[in-house]
Amino acid sequence: MTTLPFYSDDLPETAPAREPGRGTPRLRVPKRDQAAMSWESLDERLDPDSQARLVWRLVCELDLDAWLKEIKAVQRHVGRNATDPRLLVALWVFATLRGVGSARELERLCENHLAYQWLCGGVSVNYHTLADFRSQGGDKWDELLTQIVATLIDEGLVTMDRVAQDGMRVRADAGKSSFRSGGRLEELLAEAKLQVETLKNLAETDPDELTRRQRAARERAAKERQERIENAKRECDELRKKKEERDKGRKEKSSEARASTTDPEARNMKFSDGGCRPGFNVQFATDTATGIVVGVDVTNAGTDSEEMPPMVDQLEARYDTVPGEMLVDGGFTSLDAIDATESRDCKVYAPVKDAGKQEKDGKDPYARKAKDTDHTAAWRKRMGEEASRTIYKLRAQTAEWVNALCRNRGFQQMPVRGRPRCKIVATLFAITHNLIHQENVRAVAAKAAV
Repeated sequence: MTTLPFYSDDLPETAPAREPGRGTPRLRVPKRDQAAMSWESLDERLDPDSQARLVWRLVCELDLDAWLKEIKAVQRHVGRNATDPRLLVALWVFATLRGVGSARELERLCENHLAYQWLCGGVSVNYHTLADFRSQGGDKWDELLTQIVATLIDEGLVTMDRVAQDGMRVRADAGKSSFRSGGRLEELLAEAKLQVETLKNLAETDPDELTRRQRAARERAAKERQERIENAKRECDELRKKKEERDKGRKEKSSEARASTTDPEARNMKFSDGGCRPGFNVQFATDTATGIVVGVDVTNAGTDSEEMPPMVDQLEARYDTVPGEMLVDGGFTSLDAIDATESRDCKVYAPVKDAGKQEKDGKDPYARKAKDTDHTAAWRKRMGEEASRTIYKLRAQTAEWVNALCRNRGFQQMPVRGRPRCKIVATLFAITHNLIHQENVRAVAAKAAV
C-alpha cells in the first residue's frame, strides 16, 4: 500500500489499494495553514444590492444637527474625535431591520458581519457607546420621526386625512417575580438604604479592602437598586390609590397593588395569547393612504380605551394639524374618548359594541342612546352606514400591517427598562419602517404622475 502525500491532518494518511501498475494520483489537497492577502476594500466586498447601502444613503439625507450640536470636539480645539451620528443612527436602523435590539449583539456584529463592518468603515464602536446613543437621545429620536413625516407632508405624499391607530402589547424587561406589594417594598427599601450606608462606612473604615474601582461599582449598583425600589414604591402607591377609587361601592375588591423592582413602570397586562405578563402598551398611528407611521406612544395602560385622544394631541403637536378621520378597533370605543375626539372635528370610525347582539334583540345599535352626547350619537349613526363600514376596513390593512412588520423585526420584548427608553425603541421601529417604506411611497406617486 502506497502512502499519499496528504498535507492536512483532517484527511486520512493512507489511500485505498489500487490496481498494480497504476501511478500515484495527483490531487489538489486543502492547505489551511497558508497565509493569503486580499486587496479588496470593504466597498468591493459588500454586495451592491445590500440593504446596508440603502440604509446609509437614506440616513445621510437626514438632518442630524440635534446630535451634532452636542459634540464638543471641534476643529482647532483639543479632544478626541466624536463618532459620526450618521453611523450610529444607521447601525441602529439596520440592526432594527434585522431584528437586533441588543447593544452587545450589535457590537459583535460590527466586528464579525460584513454589512455592519461596511457601515462602520473601520470606525470602532462598543456596546456602551451604542446603548448610550439610543437611550439618551429621546427627544432627538422623536424629532427625527417628525422630520421624516414632515418631509413627506411637504412633498404632498402624506396628508393625514385618515389615520388608523392600534395598540400592541410588548413584553417588558422584567419578570413576574419582581412584582412586590407595598409592605414588601418598604422592607426592601430599608435593606437597600442599609446596604448603601454599609458600603460608605466600609470605604471609610477599611479603604484597602477593595480597589477604588470595585468600591465605586458596588456603591453605584447599590444606589441604582435603591432608586428602582423607591420608584417601585411610588408606582405601587399610585396604583393602590387608583384601585381604591375604582373599588368604591363594589362588593368585590380588586387584587393588592404591586410594582416591579426591576422596571417599576411595567404593568402586568393580558397579551394576545391569553397570558398575563409584565409589559407595555405600544401605540402606532398610521396614515392609511401611504402606510407611513405618523405617531408613536408607549403607555402602561392595560386597555386602549383612553389612548385615542392623547394620540390626536400628539399628531397636532407634531404637524400642526388634526387628522380628519381616526380608525380604531373596539378597544378604543369609550364614550368619553369618542366625544373628546369628535369634538375636535375628527370623525371616529370604530365598531359599535355588541351591535350584532342588539340587532338580535330587536334593538337598533346605531340609534342614539340615553348617555350619548351629540358627538357620540353622530359616531353611532355614522357606523350604521355601509360606506362607513367600508372605510373602517382600511384600519386592519394599515395599522395591523405595521404591527405585524414590527413583530417580524423582533419587537417581542423591550431590550431596555423604563417607559421613556421603551418609547425610544418604539420610535426607532417607526423611523426604520418609514425610512424603508418611503421609497415605495415615492415610487407609487411617481408612477401615478406619469
